Amino acid sequence: MNKRLKYFLHVVFWAFMFLSPVTYARGTGISITQYVMNCMSPLQMMVVFYINYFWLAPYYYAAGKHRYFLLINAVLVISLGIGLHYWTDFTNDLFQPALSNSRELDNIELFFFILRDIINLAIFATAATCIALAQRWYWAEQARSKAEAARTDAELSNLRNQINPHFLLNTLNNIYALTAFDTDKAQEAIRELSNMLRHILYDYQQPAVPLDDEVEFIRNYVKLMKLRLPESVKVTFDVHAANSDITIAPMIFISLVENAFKHGVSPTEPSFIRILIEADEQNIICDIRNSNYPKPASDHSGHGIGLQQIQRRLELAYFEHYTWTKELVTNGKVYHSRIHITDWKESNSKLRNEDK
Repeated sequence: MNKRLKYFLHVVFWAFMFLSPVTYARGTGISITQYVMNCMSPLQMMVVFYINYFWLAPYYYAAGKHRYFLLINAVLVISLGIGLHYWTDFTNDLFQPALSNSRELDNIELFFFILRDIINLAIFATAATCIALAQRWYWAEQARSKAEAARTDAELSNLRNQINPHFLLNTLNNIYALTAFDTDKAQEAIRELSNMLRHILYDYQQPAVPLDDEVEFIRNYVKLMKLRLPESVKVTFDVHAANSDITIAPMIFISLVENAFKHGVSPTEPSFIRILIEADEQNIICDIRNSNYPKPASDHSGHGIGLQQIQRRLELAYFEHYTWTKELVTNGKVYHSRIHITDWKESNSKLRNEDK
């Protein structure tokens, strides 16, 4: 709660409590003396409230010292409840002797009057404790949420930093292979790589980037990969986006595309890779199908690091707002991977807030 609002509510409440004796006046009203006499009850309630609010609740109850908390409160409430009775008798004898002598209370009536005051004070002690504990819980939740957001942001940044060298390593290996048989294509590959590096250096550090930029990054990567592929490999890349305002976590799909080129191309058999990205006001879909030619067990290139990182990034960036299906179809000849992100606006907004 805003501090000014909190202080205002405290002032308004206690102003009402201290003005309440005036509302009970009948006939000719209430004198200053009578008002001061009647203010002792709300004054005691205020004392009990703030002793619990500032001291007993945070330093005893919240610390687990419940016995001391109850004992101190019991002594406080009972002593003030009894003290209020003697204060009333004293002031009546001093300022209103006629009223004081008009009727003496018997022991049972006296007991119930004191019990009533003790219960009222106990209610204020309980209310103060509940409010103080609720505030401590709220502050703890706020601190936990900020710590969790900071941890998530740090982990996302760490994953992004891991993807950079992993991606560059695979790309440089491809360019190195091109230099062995076609220097012209190798030069073109280096040019395409420079375009992608520009995206990594300037856009990749943002929590979310325009989908158009991400699509252009993937398109450059596909062009680079096609330079070393035979013409028998059919590669298609289609994009259907509703508008240019769509944003997405950067490089969230690139490992899927890398995986398609790594396991979807055979040097001797017909191969294909189909990449489809669709997006609208609510959904972003990356659907990839490729012929399945898994690497032999002796080939340890990649080690699946990219896919593991994508899984973790999806969990952090789009928790409970995504599905990722991976399956072999057509008797194991085709590998199908599909990421479906829902409510991307809400998730990207959360990412930007955490980044701040």
